[in-house]
Amino acid sequence: MGESKIGHRPGARDAWASGRYHQFLMKTARFLLTAVSMLAAVTAYGQGTAPTFQYKTAQTTVTLPGRDPAQSGTTVIPTILVPLRLQFEARRAAGTPASLDAAADVPQVLRSPIFSKTAFGADEPTQYVDAMLHATTRASTEWHTLLSRPQVRPLTVDIPVGYGYLLTSRRTGTTLAMVDAEYVQRAIFQKIPHEDGKLVIALTRNTAYYTYGDATVCCTWGTHGVDQVTGNSFVLASYLGAAPPLVEERDVQPLTEQLAEWVNDPLHDPLFHLSYRHPVPAAENTVPAWTYPPIEGAERHGCGGDSPATRYTLEDPLNTNERSDLPAGPAQVVHAGGSAWHVADVALMGWYTGAAGPYSFPDAQLVQSAASPCTARHHREETNQPAPPPVIAAVPSEGSKNGHELIGYWTGDGPQGSILRLRDISPQWDVIIVAFANVNHQAPEGTLKLDVRQGLDLEQMKDDIAWLKSHGKKVLISLGGGGEYFSLAQPASIPAFVNSVTQIVSEYGFDGIDLDFESPSLVLDPGDTDFRHPKTASMVNLIAALHQLRQHFGPSFMLTLVPEGTQIPAGYPSYGGQFGTYLPLLWGVRDILSFVDVQDYNTPPLQGLDGEVYQLGSVNYDAAMTELLLHGFPVGGADFFPPISADKVAVGFLTGTATPQLVSGAMQYLITGKAPAGVTYKLRHTGGYPGMIGAMFWTIDDDRDENYDFSNSVGPQLHGYPNEQHPDGSGAR
Repeated sequence: MGESKIGHRPGARDAWASGRYHQFLMKTARFLLTAVSMLAAVTAYGQGTAPTFQYKTAQTTVTLPGRDPAQSGTTVIPTILVPLRLQFEARRAAGTPASLDAAADVPQVLRSPIFSKTAFGADEPTQYVDAMLHATTRASTEWHTLLSRPQVRPLTVDIPVGYGYLLTSRRTGTTLAMVDAEYVQRAIFQKIPHEDGKLVIALTRNTAYYTYGDATVCCTWGTHGVDQVTGNSFVLASYLGAAPPLVEERDVQPLTEQLAEWVNDPLHDPLFHLSYRHPVPAAENTVPAWTYPPIEGAERHGCGGDSPATRYTLEDPLNTNERSDLPAGPAQVVHAGGSAWHVADVALMGWYTGAAGPYSFPDAQLVQSAASPCTARHHREETNQPAPPPVIAAVPSEGSKNGHELIGYWTGDGPQGSILRLRDISPQWDVIIVAFANVNHQAPEGTLKLDVRQGLDLEQMKDDIAWLKSHGKKVLISLGGGGEYFSLAQPASIPAFVNSVTQIVSEYGFDGIDLDFESPSLVLDPGDTDFRHPKTASMVNLIAALHQLRQHFGPSFMLTLVPEGTQIPAGYPSYGGQFGTYLPLLWGVRDILSFVDVQDYNTPPLQGLDGEVYQLGSVNYDAAMTELLLHGFPVGGADFFPPISADKVAVGFLTGTATPQLVSGAMQYLITGKAPAGVTYKLRHTGGYPGMIGAMFWTIDDDRDENYDFSNSVGPQLHGYPNEQHPDGSGAR
């Protein structure tokens, strides 16, 4: 749920490298791709098939493609161009899977600066890769690294349900695919053997990718490096034709960006999952930890890592998009083959390593200095001292309950490693969710244990929970969290789950539980297609266990769900695997549900009821995704999921990426129907949903660190709405 899946934060990243998620990927990949390709990986292929050389920079030695400039002459890398036809099982017409085929884009790619000589500045015309290597090494004009005229080998890759989906703009009729990059890589090299000395360029059309097998780790236009099964050097990327309006890049820009990243790190292993326990493969280029450079229009800031491009979504430091949005960045328009082309502006190796300029290519003026070192986000020492007084006071909470609530997760992390006590949070918070209780791996399946911040005084926490409840607040315990793999595959495990949760709730006095079981937990089994009658064992058993908990504690027991965007809204374009996994859960507990609040962050682009494609970070996205629940929608384009009552729906935000203005605008539009300026999504219910609960935040602690930016603005806004009954019956509770 939080900004990264490090530790227990929902929405996590690094913990996916823990064995459980990898086991899940291996199991499903074997089922779909055959055991041979999964078991054949060998470390001997770490050097790739394309030629490389060692290049010494100011601070380190790195690997680059081609031949050492000291040898002069021209190196021609034999190239195989593989246009892919992606066929999507999730969308069929007359029994035939819908497809996106890059075959028609091959002539354009051959005429582009990837294979045709182009003038880059004052230098003699050459290909994009060669010009970039010249800008990097400043080598003699007699030295070249060229891609050969490619051999073209079309391939078809079937995309099973749960591994990708299609989004088609109703207004323009254009289509964008979202696909699992790791699945596609494995599928390609199941069909292409070891190609000694060659570079494979796999081409898709209008396709963006997510990584780590998890659609919340989004987005990239492709991947690159060395396939460890075959040893092939490769680049996988998209050509962009006519695409939905939210796509900012054009034609070969995504392909040149991935080629540029291959130049900067040709031995990258895209299937390596970063974790604190395993160092980056020795063959890869590592650089000093860097921060994003100041680029006009850029949404990015802070640290980017110690690899060329970001580790997860392989985005260049010059990209300007927000995290989880489609890649977007500066481009140069160049001419080749009688046409104009958009080629990616990228950071050069000298920028990463602190060498002399130029630092960017093709526009050498875009970045004027080398990378600044990353000094932020190091592990802070926990002092366990009480949190210091806030600089700005919290707005007092006044008036009676109106049914609208401010909901937040509490971890106890105060400023500078201090402890923020529960009783010291802003009085604007109505529902406080303690993070977390998670899986006890030393106990039988289904057993959970309290796992909160180290240094918390648990007896004091109990007192604070009681104090909050005496002031009219509701306090829940969240089960799960990002990076935690939960399973309840055996009916015999239900008592362990029920008993352990009962013990935690009773001992600490919680009002109920919040379910934050994120992917790959609760992934639907192949063939599980009816949300009303699920077949996946963990899902069936969890629903039964939750009803047992409700029966034990009675009607006052609260049950809330906090699905990721992939776990409910993604069930609209595709149902199965990781997409729509909370729909059978929501259906199965609809009679005992307190509320559901979908995380509107760490989420790929998705589709609204108006048939348009949206990405996070806008009121359009928040309104479109929330109205799927409020209005109901056809699951996977088929069976209709009925509306959820407005008084059981909230919207989830991340304090690190949302702004008070964005949240305020989304609440205004959803509750009153009054759209802020610039909003294009039209609510199906033009008067809004006056009974909708409100907003959820990860986290209360971060809000306190940011001087109550959210609670001081959004809290009074929500509490100021009238407690009125909407004509459709969806009144505030």
